Amino acid sequence: MHVAHLSLQDFRSYATAEVALEPGVTAFVGPNGQGKTNLVEAVGYVAAHGSHRAATDAPLVRQGAARAIVRAGVVRDDRRALIELEINPGKANRARLNRSPVPRPREILGMLRTVLFAPEDLALVKGDPGERRRFLDELLTARAPRFAGVRSDYERVLKQRNALLRSGAAHRRSPSAEVLATLDVWDSHLARAGAELLSARLELVEALRPLVARAYAELAPHSGAADLMYKSSIGAAELSTDRAQLAEQLLGAVAEARKQELERGVSLVGPHRDELLLQLGELPARGYASHGESWSFALGLRLAAFELLRADGDDPVLILDDVFAELDAGRRARLAEMVAPAEQVLITAAVPEDVPKELTGVTYAVADGRIRKE
Repeated sequence: MHVAHLSLQDFRSYATAEVALEPGVTAFVGPNGQGKTNLVEAVGYVAAHGSHRAATDAPLVRQGAARAIVRAGVVRDDRRALIELEINPGKANRARLNRSPVPRPREILGMLRTVLFAPEDLALVKGDPGERRRFLDELLTARAPRFAGVRSDYERVLKQRNALLRSGAAHRRSPSAEVLATLDVWDSHLARAGAELLSARLELVEALRPLVARAYAELAPHSGAADLMYKSSIGAAELSTDRAQLAEQLLGAVAEARKQELERGVSLVGPHRDELLLQLGELPARGYASHGESWSFALGLRLAAFELLRADGDDPVLILDDVFAELDAGRRARLAEMVAPAEQVLITAAVPEDVPKELTGVTYAVADGRIRKE
């Protein structure tokens, strides 16, 4: 799988941009603030329908424009497809596949798969639990696009249930029988949708553990062993991946937490409250890992995701956004050696020296809004 062509209209800093791409390594080189990351961000957006730099779509639209359009020509097993996303902040986005509209953008998820590593990924190690939950859920969706619907269903249930809890909290001394009965219904919805998401996360973490351990050991051979552990808000020490059993456990935990939830007006149990624990040796990586170890762990997570997606049948496009400048010489060389076999690697760098010599390929100079092939 690779991107053969990228076309932008009113995306970030670009009024228009056209870039021809090839398999192998492509480096976008130029001073900071010139639009290098905007190009790889657009590729990542086509794959995930979200940005690694912005929580909403509004910043992706060039100032003064009403919308942005990203088109990507994708080649997969010698079959070509044209994916087009129209980004409409505050409104529904639109999608086309081979110039034909699709009912919902998420129906084309999986047509392009990417693994993107950027400086923001330090938050996977140093940030709050939401960063690590998002990492798991985005990887789930990349592997099986139907999980976009699962996540959407769970978020809808959670929103409705929280609204009901807030209503109950306003009358917490004596919530009405109607509120309590309706809450029972939403408890069941939460348990059913949450069990499906939780089961998938648990299976994913088990698949990732050996891959993360191996990737980290290759990047930082003289450091401690890296490991992952899933901590559920259910509270059970061990969890089965059986959905029916998980749904029962969720229902039980929700029942136990009901009084506290009604007092606080928020759902306290469910996958939205879970945590992915990162261990380095005997210690948690968060708060104990050095800067270099944190970078290596974050890279290890992304490289493990790459290997997992590759095992599913296709090499995802690997994007390394301003990564090498932050690494010491040893980690830089080891990372370059690890990613070189990927079918397509897109790199951004401020100066040519930041691109390891092991990753030779096509170079584009990016400056003053222009993209020039060198």
